[in-house]
Amino acid sequence: MRFVKGINVGVAYEEYWDRIYVATLFTYHWKITVETIKHYKMLVSGDTSRIIVGGIMAGLMPQELWRETGIVPITGVLSAPGALKDDDKNIVEDMIPDYELFDESPQKYTLVEDSYFGYSTRGCVHKCPFCGVPILEPKFIDYRGIKPYIKKIDRLYGQKQHLVLLDNNILASNKFKEIIHDILDLGFEKGARHNKRLRYVDFNQGTDARLMKEWHIKLFSKIAMHPLRIAFDHISLKKFYCNSIRLAAKYGIHRLSNYILYNYKDTPEDFWKRLKINIDLNKEYNLRIYSFPMKYIPINAKDRTYIDEPRWNWYFIRNVQRILNVLKGSVMTGEDFFYRAFGENETEFLTILHMPERILMYRGNIPQKDERDWLRKFSKLTNSEKKELLNILCENRTKRKLLAANAQAKNRKLKNILEYYLPEQPTNDSLPLFEKLQSRSY
Repeated sequence: MRFVKGINVGVAYEEYWDRIYVATLFTYHWKITVETIKHYKMLVSGDTSRIIVGGIMAGLMPQELWRETGIVPITGVLSAPGALKDDDKNIVEDMIPDYELFDESPQKYTLVEDSYFGYSTRGCVHKCPFCGVPILEPKFIDYRGIKPYIKKIDRLYGQKQHLVLLDNNILASNKFKEIIHDILDLGFEKGARHNKRLRYVDFNQGTDARLMKEWHIKLFSKIAMHPLRIAFDHISLKKFYCNSIRLAAKYGIHRLSNYILYNYKDTPEDFWKRLKINIDLNKEYNLRIYSFPMKYIPINAKDRTYIDEPRWNWYFIRNVQRILNVLKGSVMTGEDFFYRAFGENETEFLTILHMPERILMYRGNIPQKDERDWLRKFSKLTNSEKKELLNILCENRTKRKLLAANAQAKNRKLKNILEYYLPEQPTNDSLPLFEKLQSRSY
């Protein structure tokens, strides 16, 4: 058995492959995934009985994938014998991971090697339109019993350090208490150690604030939870979310991670408010909530270009991504840092979303001359001029087009401010966004 990632030219055509299994990921990887499937289809001389395609994309877009590749994908949870269209009596859902699969791979998966991975439940009781779980796991199963599964891993591969559970809605389970007791029986109580290191339990897909009750948090506090992940998909969930955080603080859970969906029926102002709520909660309860903004992309999109217009636009999305790229995806917990990165209120955040890249990406602790000049000129624009500026930026996304748009601009104020959007190299003494602030320990 051999594991490779993507198209690997080292996999020889002259070798005979009994089976090739392709695990697809997100639908927005459509182009490279289809190319990869077709590449390995050639390795089996087009024999579609020897190439099995499954995974997220296969489950969400089976018809499109079949039309594009000529291969009928495997869909659904593999919970019955023969689910892979063979005579194998094994139930894939119950099989333990092959921890030796990556031994010869140039990619290193340290977390995989050092953690148990599995599910204590399957599916979700909600049918949120932005989520693929109702399609991928249509039936909610509220208890799977992880203890025999973990003990099999121990026998074959030895004990692992951490426990990562991929449940999509653990709080919907009527057997939640039993699941926590199973985790405790497996040696993952709060403060537990293995190999002289702390152990962690991570419900990796996040928990549902709408279902969170005090007794849930009380039980979470008994296990080695790190971090407690809670979704905050829309500003309308503020009451549920804040209540969950306050309960976490009450029971001594201080490390939290927060998924914030944006570009889905929200506004930039709503997005800022949700980030600010976390800053306020951190300060009030001495917590460390790391926010992870996640841009919404439809579950059948073949690329990442979707924009929830008119609430969002290409330039606003691009500037959010520019900030997050510098921050490596997470919003830090410090108050000073947040206000400099995202503004002290919604109005300042909207101004930041209009900023030219060369100012946005190289801001220091305090505004420098270029930023002050740009802010002065931007403040003098009328609302209609700001709208026209955005239209120009969204419709002219290359240097050449932007130069042409600048040359054609009739409005003197717009012409002057567009100069800031033309690419230029930063000076040698420029540092990435807020580098000094990031170096502080919050």
